[in-house]
Amino acid sequence: MAPSSGAGNAGDPAPSTPARRVDAQRNRARLLAVAEREIAVNGAGASLEQIARVAGVGSATARRHFPTRRALLEAVFDDQVAELCAHAHERADAADPRAALLEWLGELTAYAARVRGLSAALLRHSPADFEVLRETCASDRLLGAGATLVARAADSLTPGTTSADLLDLVTGIALATEHHPDPAASAVRLLDLAVAGISPRGA
Repeated sequence: MAPSSGAGNAGDPAPSTPARRVDAQRNRARLLAVAEREIAVNGAGASLEQIARVAGVGSATARRHFPTRRALLEAVFDDQVAELCAHAHERADAADPRAALLEWLGELTAYAARVRGLSAALLRHSPADFEVLRETCASDRLLGAGATLVARAADSLTPGTTSADLLDLVTGIALATEHHPDPAASAVRLLDLAVAGISPRGA
């Protein structure tokens, strides 16, 4: 029997690689779909293990795609966060910087209140797994997107106001209203109160 060559042995696993890649993509898509449904119905409190069970994949497989529950939440919200960031960039050159900032904050507030669990996911001071994903987390992306709007509207804001301050404000409002009958409407109303002040001078 002729000895097998080293090159042949090295190439043996190759045929299965595309199949493994397809399986991995399918598992990731299934995890995201289940997580989206869980968040829509029950909020973002479901564990990664629970989502993996419902999706029919093993816990180890789930963690290869999403090392932490926070990573999975951020993947679920990624598209919407990207859209919110894009809207901030589109408003960067608006003729009325104050109006542009307030419109964007209203959009962010309504979405954060409407999607149960997003407000908690946006919290900047979260558990230890936050540090692992700091470079890609939703809050950092939104902070960066809002910073330009805040800078351009600085003359109409209380001195020292930062995009981090405003994100904290939005997060608090969303957390307070996400269980209201109409979370988005309640959240936007509270944002309007915060902007106007509860006792404006001259009222």
